[in-house]
Amino acid sequence: MMPPLVLVRLLRVKQWTKNAVVFAAFVFALGDRNQNLDAWELWKVCLAALAFSLVSSAVYIFNDLRDAPQDRLHPVKRHRPIAAGTVNPGVAVGIAAALLAAGLGGAWRLGVDLLGVVGAYLALQAAYTLGLKRLALVDVVVIAIGFVLRALAGAVVIHVVISPWLLLCALLLALFLGLCKRRHEKVNLAGQGTRESLGGYDERLLDLLISMMGGASLVCYSIYTLWPETVAKFGTPWLGATIPFVVFGLFRYMDLVYRQEKGDRPEQILLTDLPLMADVALYGIAVLWILRFR
Repeated sequence: MMPPLVLVRLLRVKQWTKNAVVFAAFVFALGDRNQNLDAWELWKVCLAALAFSLVSSAVYIFNDLRDAPQDRLHPVKRHRPIAAGTVNPGVAVGIAAALLAAGLGGAWRLGVDLLGVVGAYLALQAAYTLGLKRLALVDVVVIAIGFVLRALAGAVVIHVVISPWLLLCALLLALFLGLCKRRHEKVNLAGQGTRESLGGYDERLLDLLISMMGGASLVCYSIYTLWPETVAKFGTPWLGATIPFVVFGLFRYMDLVYRQEKGDRPEQILLTDLPLMADVALYGIAVLWILRFR
């Protein structure tokens, strides 16, 4: 029987934090006076996030099976269960198939719309694994679209309309994080079993693109919170008070990338960097407080 810790590493459970984006539509729709949403529907969003997590873990396993020879040359990825030989490839395929069945089945039970979104995510990730990840810039865009689909999944499962501004924010922020990850790999891990697309990246170009996406994310979020339609929809102009949390979050992350040479694993940073964790927690509390006591 597979040890629990090995299974957790095989499924990359730490990366399930990415699926927190699924909850965005629920949080903002809960405060929307034009949408009739009950708090108890949170359980649907939780199940949608779980379905996304199961499907994404299946994708990770298939990706690890395909990349195992290259991963063995990487200083970190060589410790992944498949690359390290801890998990038999046949067993890994069986686990991935079970995860896919559970994730897609759960999405179908929650609604055809959610199944469509999860299916689109799965098709996108299949294309990524089979070839798109080798194309510089395209690989980052594909990953960012995956985050947009997560945000969309949170909306369709509870049948609410999600603001296109939020979808744009998700896209831009995901591009920012993805470019930071590529920069770390380009600067610190070149030639150590890293992805093929790195050859098409230039460090200076990455620096410019990171600055662009960071600034665009901040501007987009600021416009969303202060937009007259948003103020009217939530009945308060105070969502703009959360902008400083976004500013600090971007500043802190860029500090980690440029001064501390981190950024290769965003999910790890979000779970270990205390200032960033505190900032995210305070942001969430501020949003809930503003929407509750407007």
